[in-house]
Amino acid sequence: MYPINTICDVVKGKPLQLFSDVEITELVYDSRKVQSPASALFFALKTSHGNGHLFLQDAYKTGIRNFIVEEDVDLMLLPESNVIRVESSLDALQQLAIFHRSHFHVPVIGITGSNGKTIVKEWLFQLLDDEYNIVRSPKSYNSQIGVPLSVWQMADAHTLAIFEAGISQPGEMAGLERIIQPSIGVLTNIGEAHSEGFSTLQQKLSEKLNLFTNSEVLILEEKNAAGISLPAKLFTWGSSENATLKVVSIEKRGGKTSIHLQFSGSGFQVTIPFTDGASVQNAITCCCVLLYLNIDIDRIKERFSQLHAVDMRLHFVHGINHCTIINDSYSADLTSLYIALNFLAQQSAAQKRTVILSDFVESGKSDEILYKNIARAFEKFGVKRVIGIGKHIGEVLPRYLKGEIQAQFYLSTDNFVQHFRTSSFLDEVILVKGARIFAFERIALLLQQKVHQTVLEINLNAIVNNLKQYQQIVKPGTKLMAMVKAFAYGSGGAEIASVLQYNNVAYLGVAYTDEGADLRKEGISLPIMVMNADETSLPSIVDYNLQPVIYSFEQLHLFEQYIKDQGLSAWPVHLEVETGMNRLGFAVSDMPEVGAYLAKSPYLKIVSMFSHLAASEDFAQDAFTALQAGRYQEAVQEVKKHISYSFIQHIANSAAIVRHPDLQFDMVRLGIGLYGVENETHRLHLQPVATLRTTIAQLKTVKKGETVSYNRRGEVKEDAIIATVRIGYADGYSRRLSNGKGKMWVNGHLAPVIGTICMDMTMIDVTGIPNVKEGDEVIVFGKELPVQQVAEWMGTIPYEVMTSVSQRVKRVYFQE
Repeated sequence: MYPINTICDVVKGKPLQLFSDVEITELVYDSRKVQSPASALFFALKTSHGNGHLFLQDAYKTGIRNFIVEEDVDLMLLPESNVIRVESSLDALQQLAIFHRSHFHVPVIGITGSNGKTIVKEWLFQLLDDEYNIVRSPKSYNSQIGVPLSVWQMADAHTLAIFEAGISQPGEMAGLERIIQPSIGVLTNIGEAHSEGFSTLQQKLSEKLNLFTNSEVLILEEKNAAGISLPAKLFTWGSSENATLKVVSIEKRGGKTSIHLQFSGSGFQVTIPFTDGASVQNAITCCCVLLYLNIDIDRIKERFSQLHAVDMRLHFVHGINHCTIINDSYSADLTSLYIALNFLAQQSAAQKRTVILSDFVESGKSDEILYKNIARAFEKFGVKRVIGIGKHIGEVLPRYLKGEIQAQFYLSTDNFVQHFRTSSFLDEVILVKGARIFAFERIALLLQQKVHQTVLEINLNAIVNNLKQYQQIVKPGTKLMAMVKAFAYGSGGAEIASVLQYNNVAYLGVAYTDEGADLRKEGISLPIMVMNADETSLPSIVDYNLQPVIYSFEQLHLFEQYIKDQGLSAWPVHLEVETGMNRLGFAVSDMPEVGAYLAKSPYLKIVSMFSHLAASEDFAQDAFTALQAGRYQEAVQEVKKHISYSFIQHIANSAAIVRHPDLQFDMVRLGIGLYGVENETHRLHLQPVATLRTTIAQLKTVKKGETVSYNRRGEVKEDAIIATVRIGYADGYSRRLSNGKGKMWVNGHLAPVIGTICMDMTMIDVTGIPNVKEGDEVIVFGKELPVQQVAEWMGTIPYEVMTSVSQRVKRVYFQE
């Protein structure tokens, strides 16, 4: 879009090295997500999560030759590149976006609020795409980094822009206003969400209103308009006569909501296929925008009835014939395609990558440029098979596909469905991505494996969030080992390991050799420590390049002999020291002999030495934790007397990372904390990773005195409504939760288990819970009902609850 010399002037940079005046078309801050390296500009951002300057060489290796930095860099490492020094890389990114925004004079809708920003944005896109060629924020790109990247997408072909803006602390919104420059403002609501950086809701509201200082109109709920002083005209909605759009009544029936409205003296009604309060509020907000843009009321009524739910998550589920399906079937634009392809690459290290893609309806680019860029993206992300659906993709894309990419094309979704054969898909990861009008959800349903309605939903964003929370408190230079034993605490070994590998953890830890072998088969290349390697597993240790833990002399001699017999040498091993857990490990008194033995062995090499803390989470046991640490360090010193090379030292587990930072040493082992279970210090903002969901199979009224389930132990004291839900002890729901000990979350209320839990079913008492019906969702544990609480009811720990979820329960993975 702009020559590098022009950009240097715009960001007021100092050219440290200018090699060529290339035209920049892409802005990136993560070298793993670059699409066109030769014309990309890499911003080395410094944030609380990391320093982009550490990845300059990685960016260079991908082909990037243009860099914005705010630190001194070794130019010898970036030959034939353009390197520009600025005061702040983030400020430079934002300044460049402001410069780009100044070239466009189309209506721009700016959206902010505590909740509903992304839903309103996506619904406006659905409602207005017949009248406008729309550019909008990808997914929920609403941060200090996301907003400039969103605005950079604006092109001459676009006739309307919709951008959302989110803030976390005072002083941020004014900068986003300069980037977005909205002519139409939308305030969704003001609530407690994301309030950590604000002392009061009023302070938060005042900050958000800074987005609209130069807008011509602000659309908002009437109750939030009191005291607002802005040049913008206020377009309000509410139940009073003073509202611009009066809400006369709201009626909910049969899964739909009819909203009776009055505007400019005329009444009309819109019906939406949702009944929850948030959807009703978001729909009314969207209606205000359409009325302000003079969309005909008859068209408004028609389009609102066709609204579909917005799911900003990339679903990752098991499919037919050992396939994996990534479902992103409601949108097709370049930025979200790159996000989805990146996710595809992250989750398919060992499987063939297939993309089913529709025509792009609004891209702002010519078909030739668009599909040429898409073909390059396919090549970059290792796509081996493409199925295109639509007239334009079939005409243009084949000209740019490389010969090794298999391609098939269909004119319509109906045409594809008519020719669909399950045998055509085998052992591949399939990204399903299409514009809304192509109804690709039909394709996703064809490809998904059919299983019962109990699912364990895994939030991969939460994994990344929790990892970063711990990375922030780990000392610089300390490595991090992530424990993925026991099927990643029930969450799915390979799937979780792929995310961890992508986010640069140093090591993975598993309990048994088979777990490590399975990860290797799925393409995981990180070093893997196996904690319980026995004699029978030695061939797999070598075959799959795994690193065993050695904890006894017998094991040491067996493994050394095996490596010798295989003609190998210097195989990496981890030494475990017993310091107080009294489980596995060499005694401290053994370490002089162990060190002397390994110093003479050409067959084994110590890669790390570690021990297990028995009670690092317990304040009352801090003296014992210190005693263990002292024993461990004594053992290390004994080995060092004999070993001339360096090795990794580690003793800290999840709790010790937080509570005993002096024990972080060379590496820490992150286990249950990675999955969102924190000790009582609550110093980190962890997110629950797993949600176990099921549904109600049947409702029945049971009379006073009757009993429920086996052994007749669930006696009904008063007439009751009993729900039978699709989960039992074969799914991992413990019988210890029978007879009222356990509860489940139904429609915002806790419903106690009644009677004995069965193999495949559990009965709960939903008496008094409003609007319960068959098919309703039930939360067994998750955000609404923490796994810690379920563990307490069972008289156990969260580890047991999470690892007990049966493999017959489908795992559904998603990423925002």
